[in-house]
Amino acid sequence: MAEYLDVICARLVASGKMAPRTLEDYQSKNRHWIVPLLGKHRLDRLTPEHLDRAYSRMLEQGLSQSSVLKVHRILSRALKIAIRRNKITQNVSTLIDAPVADDPEVEPLTRDEARRISKAAQARRNNARWSVALALGIRQGEALGLRWSYVDLDTGVIKAWYQVQRKPWQHGCDDLHKCGKDWHRWSCKKRCTEHKHRADCAKGCKRHGHTCPTRACPKGCTGHADRCPKRRGGGMVFRQRKGKRRLTLQCPPELLPLLRTQRAAQAAEREKAGDLWEDHDLVFATRHGRPIERTEDYKTWKALLVQAGVRDARLHDARHTAGTLLVEQGVHIRVVQEILGHARVTTTERYAHVAGALVQDASERMGAALWGGD
Repeated sequence: MAEYLDVICARLVASGKMAPRTLEDYQSKNRHWIVPLLGKHRLDRLTPEHLDRAYSRMLEQGLSQSSVLKVHRILSRALKIAIRRNKITQNVSTLIDAPVADDPEVEPLTRDEARRISKAAQARRNNARWSVALALGIRQGEALGLRWSYVDLDTGVIKAWYQVQRKPWQHGCDDLHKCGKDWHRWSCKKRCTEHKHRADCAKGCKRHGHTCPTRACPKGCTGHADRCPKRRGGGMVFRQRKGKRRLTLQCPPELLPLLRTQRAAQAAEREKAGDLWEDHDLVFATRHGRPIERTEDYKTWKALLVQAGVRDARLHDARHTAGTLLVEQGVHIRVVQEILGHARVTTTERYAHVAGALVQDASERMGAALWGGD
């Protein structure tokens, strides 16, 4: 089972069809959960009971219901491929009830909090980034992948068709254990100075808190590939946004001046950077024009919340805030679905129950209808 899943992961990497973050999540769950709990079983002897016990163990160890459901989907997909290749005759994942994932609670920011964040962002570079998040509700990858050629500053039409993601690097060398001068060093917390990366490490370097790379790299060697001198296939890439359709939005008139200011500020940075500038046509970029790392973007958001004096919130809550504000303004749920790019209206309807202002207004109107004056 373990060998088969490793082969599937390798083929997914080679195909290039899966989104980098999805692939990384696939590999992580395979490495940390599926292989340790199910890898010892033969593929053709896997039973529904094996899956039931594995899922129960995952929940006992603190894995969320949604993560267990993802594991189930990964297994189901792998077993479907095994059937097509005549390795097994039945997909046992279909013989059990799939784990049920609770819908995550929508925790939007209030209108006052959103305004305070926008005001606090004015003193920062790329300040329009946060107005775009709160006004348009696009995802992080879509905002960081937004390009000027898809933004019409005259009509306000914004085409959020792509997102930027970091694709993991792959080794380009023939021998992973001779990759570069200090390749082994990076996997050890103490840099393996005592063993000096000897191939005959008898104890597997476990006293340093890792498994010796010459035996079995716990990260599948993907975590070190970015240091390979012959690395290939990685870096920042543009991919179509999540969902099957292209998302075209109408920018609020008040947001257009902020985007024009953003473009002027970026032109000044481009001139200052000179030959160091990398032109990716990005609306929000580093001082040298390169895509902004998701982690850096996240850190900026957290710092902005502190600066604005509002409660702690996830970056994705900015998207929830946009949806909730639209509902509170009386925008029809189908229009909100179109703006947020949800495939199903049931996803958008989660915002309806948090629009307390509308509920209060409806209550007052009912009171007026039944007990109000003529």
